[in-house]
Amino acid sequence: MEIGGTVALVTGGGTGIGRATALRLAARGADVAVNYSRSKDEAEATAEEVRRLGRRAMALCADVARDDEVRRMVEEAVGGLGPLRILVNNAGWTEFVDFKDLDKLDDAVWDRTMAVNVKGPFYCIRAAAPHMQAAGGGVVINVSSLAGSIGRGSSIPYCASKAALNLLTRMTARVLAPAVRVNAVAPGVVTTRWVERQTAFVRGAQMQTPLRRVAAPEDVAQAIVALIESNDFVTGQVLPVDGGLSA
Repeated sequence: MEIGGTVALVTGGGTGIGRATALRLAARGADVAVNYSRSKDEAEATAEEVRRLGRRAMALCADVARDDEVRRMVEEAVGGLGPLRILVNNAGWTEFVDFKDLDKLDDAVWDRTMAVNVKGPFYCIRAAAPHMQAAGGGVVINVSSLAGSIGRGSSIPYCASKAALNLLTRMTARVLAPAVRVNAVAPGVVTTRWVERQTAFVRGAQMQTPLRRVAAPEDVAQAIVALIESNDFVTGQVLPVDGGLSA
């Protein structure tokens, strides 16, 4: 799909992968709605950077784990920028918990992780799909994780949530075809604020990765944009963006 002239919604768009994706989409000619739940200043700064690239932008507050807030956010994006054609489900949640510490995995950890990482993308897809269909089609990209396939990462609930997101990607791709394509990217470790204090975790991932580095947010954003515009016959796929770690 041609990105130029479209409207995109990027959840968790104020920082990290979301910010890099919003800016790359804007550079390709999209107007961008930048979602945030807590990072208001960062989201507004990202929106301003989009405007400096010559595109329109909005910063929209919504907790993607709440269906009512998601529906309102999508309506505000469409009302403010126009027909929605691109959705990037980037908002995510994790808490570092040692895999052996099963007792620390209480309901609060499980519920928040699954709500943001699984229910959140579903709510966003459900709210956005009718607008995409009305506009003649669209593309959804879910930001998953290598943790969803290899079972290693920040916690057991996080790995389980990303495995669920991978399956959600495949199911919604079937349900929404042919008008809407749904794919996912699955990074390994990415240099975002989630791993700022996890130096040993990052160093270990770097040493295990054939390309000998972990991903930058721009690496993932590049893959997201490629899935949107490079081939209209790809749907229901999960693309590893891991420097060869899963090879």
